[in-house]
Amino acid sequence: MSASTKITMATAWLDGCSGCHMSFLDLDERLITLAEKVDIVYSPIVDTKELPEGVDVGILEGAVSNEEDLEKAKLFRSRCKYLISLGDCAVTGNVPTMRNTFDLDEVYDRAFVENVQCQPQRPTEEVPPLLETVRPIHHVVPVDLVVQGCPPSADTIWYVLTELMAGRTPCPTEVTRFGA
Repeated sequence: MSASTKITMATAWLDGCSGCHMSFLDLDERLITLAEKVDIVYSPIVDTKELPEGVDVGILEGAVSNEEDLEKAKLFRSRCKYLISLGDCAVTGNVPTMRNTFDLDEVYDRAFVENVQCQPQRPTEEVPPLLETVRPIHHVVPVDLVVQGCPPSADTIWYVLTELMAGRTPCPTEVTRFGA
């Protein structure tokens, strides 16, 4: 990334708790500094509905657990020059992969038949079909950088972004670790 040009950035969360985006928001007043250097063109924290082509930096958090997650990961990889896998769910699958120990039919029945009080039935629309197994992002698309942490701290995210804006490749293991 060039230090003199405003870069474009897109973010999304897949299957997870969205804690990584909460850490992003914990940048607090640094968000103002970031806004001077970065144009957020797609994110759950902005109103844009479509991911544009040619985004400089894409950030995905969460694991890939359903067809919608898989398509979003592929779309981000195709439209982002540099893709970051943010947080332990994105990097290892973390908590969402706990589903992998169960039969998919059992998961559907437990969620949509056994645990509902009104109209127990499997969804036929509105709910994206689950993949057979939950996977970390790099198992479905190539990523350029992994940033571990559950969630990564705002300071870690700031470090990664400022290194990229300065034209350097960050080394997240210097400032964070899995589960921290």
